[in-house]
Amino acid sequence: MNSEEQKLRLHSKIYVFTIIIGLAISGLTAFPLETEIAYLVKHNEILPINLQIWLGAVYQAIKNTNLHYPFLSYGTDWLAFTHIMLAILFIGPLKDPVKNKWIINFGMLCCIAIIPLALIAGNIRQIPVFWQLIDCSFGIIGIIPLILCRINIKKIEILEEHYGLWTL
Repeated sequence: MNSEEQKLRLHSKIYVFTIIIGLAISGLTAFPLETEIAYLVKHNEILPINLQIWLGAVYQAIKNTNLHYPFLSYGTDWLAFTHIMLAILFIGPLKDPVKNKWIINFGMLCCIAIIPLALIAGNIRQIPVFWQLIDCSFGIIGIIPLILCRINIKKIEILEEHYGLWTL
């Protein structure tokens, strides 16, 4: 393996590690929703008034739901679990990005799919447009390191093919 390939692999691993951390944090923060929203409501002075009102309504809904129907939060527990499992899935490309490029492609597909989900389901569930756009931003931001990783994988494959020819 030459130094260019080593550099490409290192950068790919950094991009994948970024995805792993993002997914893990997203998963772990889905468990304590009521506590997190309560904190946001309490410390919302810098937020626009419409967002303050909406977060207050969200907090009341979560609080009342957890008080009367705690089993409904089981759905967000599964959401959290899924994020954590997806983070674990990306350990494959962390170890060998070329061999596990299908996971990078899968991640890119997921990032793209976030946008119609957020816009369609958000509209049906009466989520404010600004929040739908925040949800869409996860896909837009998430796809960036995945695209960069995929570019590096293609370059690594070219280098391996090139150097492989020399070893025949």
